[in-house]
Amino acid sequence: MANLRNRMPVVFSAAFAVAVSAWLTGAAHAAQGNAEAAKMKNPVAAAPESVAAGKALYAKNCSPCHGVNATGGSGNDLIGPAPDLTDAEWQHGGTDGEIFTNIKDGIPPDLSMGPWGDRLKDTDIWNIVNFLRSIAKK
Repeated sequence: MANLRNRMPVVFSAAFAVAVSAWLTGAAHAAQGNAEAAKMKNPVAAAPESVAAGKALYAKNCSPCHGVNATGGSGNDLIGPAPDLTDAEWQHGGTDGEIFTNIKDGIPPDLSMGPWGDRLKDTDIWNIVNFLRSIAKK
């Protein structure tokens, strides 16, 4: 039993190192944009109904971090400030498909944004994309 206790920190450290490496690899890919996601076309028309649905979903799910007006959050001791989503240029790709993928898959670890694909339907995410487009700075 003592031998097992001595090996637990090593096993934990190895598992942690693998998880961090995978996370960093994903973040490096996201920081450069996502060529495959950029090819995705938004299947939901940016009609007033979609924008309104996206606004309601944004208010419920996104505003706690990104702010009520999507102009960014202040962050806290654990996570940095959330970016302004009304900017014309996005660090992790600004096409509809890239924004969709960023919401669905998350953007770890630099922005500490977890994936929302398990909590929101694809159509809901596309509605949020349409809402964000509607409030973007020109």
